[in-house]
Amino acid sequence: MAGIVRLLLVLELLLFSATAFALDEKIVVQTRTLSEHDFLTGKEQAGQPVEITGTLAGPDTDERLPVVILLHGTDGPRSGAAWNWRLFLESIGVASFRLDSYTGRGIESADSQQELFGQFTQIYDTYRAMEALAEHPKIDANRIAVMGFSRGGHAALYSAMTRFQNAYGPKQGKLIAHLAFYPACNFELVGQFELSGAPIREFHGAEDDWTPAAPCRAYIDRLAAGGYDAQMSEFPGVLHSFDNTSIPARNWSASWQTSRKCLRREENGRLVNPETGKPFSYADACVEYGPSVQYNDGATAKAQAAVEAFLLGDAFKLK
Repeated sequence: MAGIVRLLLVLELLLFSATAFALDEKIVVQTRTLSEHDFLTGKEQAGQPVEITGTLAGPDTDERLPVVILLHGTDGPRSGAAWNWRLFLESIGVASFRLDSYTGRGIESADSQQELFGQFTQIYDTYRAMEALAEHPKIDANRIAVMGFSRGGHAALYSAMTRFQNAYGPKQGKLIAHLAFYPACNFELVGQFELSGAPIREFHGAEDDWTPAAPCRAYIDRLAAGGYDAQMSEFPGVLHSFDNTSIPARNWSASWQTSRKCLRREENGRLVNPETGKPFSYADACVEYGPSVQYNDGATAKAQAAVEAFLLGDAFKLK
């Protein structure tokens, strides 16, 4: 019954979006494709320039709008999670910017070839998207948040690092909140406990077998202990992609790659597998196959309630 109610809500949001929201436009973002080594060592100019696009959507209003940048996972720009959150954000009066980091780079999906797309590319894309949004007459450049899913989730999370913001941060726009959904947290990065101070909200299924919750719990707990406004919502019995309504039943593929048992430690500007002492590769023995995904109505409803309260309250101050 709950699933039917959720489906009706999605249909209602679609109709509402089509009739009540005027903003629906493509925006070009000038960015670069940096290797992981170049990104970690600050070699910005070594990156290949590329144009990507995003879709800006939001309410019909004369006021400048706060906006949430939505970052897809390795499933690509057709991600059901990003689309669903666009509809939800519109329903609470918040603009969204669904950023497509793949099409301009000639990528469709990286679920089965994770090495096609750098771990930190979407962090750089986010900062450049902020500059593009800051130029838009409908957007409040001082109220920008980032929300990401899976690979996009750890971009949303680690984009809070002071080190990355100092190296690549936007010349315009202010990033005031980070919302990370089921990211990979099995990294040891230089400076990962030194953040900008913007609040972080992390959401994870406790039974996630693609990007396990435990490393994220440890990271968020340590940030909170260090005085940062960092909180994690963990949902018992819930899998990866729990907010994607297009996956009603548990699904998996034998070709999907997961680094759930790999630790990636930054050493001299490279991600190293401590077990081998060599740069991490998706050919490493720790890489496994066949993780699961499934939508969960209850977890999605709780996440939506938490996001709404956070964005309308502390983050965007719309209440």
